[in-house]
Amino acid sequence: MFLGIDGGGTKTAFTLIDGEGQVRARHVDGSLYHPEVGLDGVAAVLQRGVQATLQAAACGIDDVAFSFVGMPCHGEDSALQAQLDALPAAVLPAGRYRCGNDMVCGWAGSLGAVDGINIVAGTGSIAYGEWQGRSARAGGWGELFSDEGSAYWIAREGLALFSRMSDGRAEAGPLLALWRDRLQLGDDLDLCAHLYGPKAAGRSGVAGFAPLVVEAAEQGDPAARAIFVAAAAQLVDIIVATARRLGVPANAALSVSYSGGVFQSQALVLDPLRALLAGQLPQARLVTPRFSPSLGAALQAARLAGRPLPAAALARLEPAVP
Repeated sequence: MFLGIDGGGTKTAFTLIDGEGQVRARHVDGSLYHPEVGLDGVAAVLQRGVQATLQAAACGIDDVAFSFVGMPCHGEDSALQAQLDALPAAVLPAGRYRCGNDMVCGWAGSLGAVDGINIVAGTGSIAYGEWQGRSARAGGWGELFSDEGSAYWIAREGLALFSRMSDGRAEAGPLLALWRDRLQLGDDLDLCAHLYGPKAAGRSGVAGFAPLVVEAAEQGDPAARAIFVAAAAQLVDIIVATARRLGVPANAALSVSYSGGVFQSQALVLDPLRALLAGQLPQARLVTPRFSPSLGAALQAARLAGRPLPAAALARLEPAVP
């Protein structure tokens, strides 16, 4: 069996599969974003999650051939790298797991671990691709100056739009009343307490405002809809940069897929992304994700073990995609 752990900025999904393409157990736990939860928090989530997954499958760790642990920020802090890589050793046998950036989970899931590029737009954003033995990433430099097109970025743009509507710099639209109502603001400036006060929202808390921008756009707010067009343009830039870094020939057919909560808004992001991608990368074909990132993590575990699932097993997995 193969254990995939898809750690995100908001939640972590554990998926255990066997070599025949059967999902043996699933579990969802807290975030593995160590800048927010700390190394002890990451260790606690891994311990709870692995134990709960094995218990659900009625098996032990010795039954798991290999595991892949996808972590946010993995590979982005040389001073912490060895500690991050060692954390799963408390619950996973040494030599039978590997850690990597969670972008790999999205790629392996969306494309079935074959050549192409996957763009992730969840709490943060990043693209990862593989092409003829080469791998590359672009984006994903963090919320302070990057993560363009992510839920955090969309929420930040929504917050800025609310402030402009409130003080008259922008024409008032549905977003203004919607945010006042949902956040129960007695005064518009009370929004500052949500962001700067003693109970200020952290990274994932700020990203949690993104669904309000979705609602405003669905209610016909043109300024809110424009945020999603801008998000799509930013995501396409990241995809194009990844293709360039991979050295994909201009005449080569390139599969591009996507994962992350931002794409739950469907047409708001996907329609402009598809149109913009066709204009900037004509050889690319936008494909629907084949598997979830958590299944992708399990497929990557099998791949790293030298036992990638055969086509028949992959076909059996497909009905199990959440």
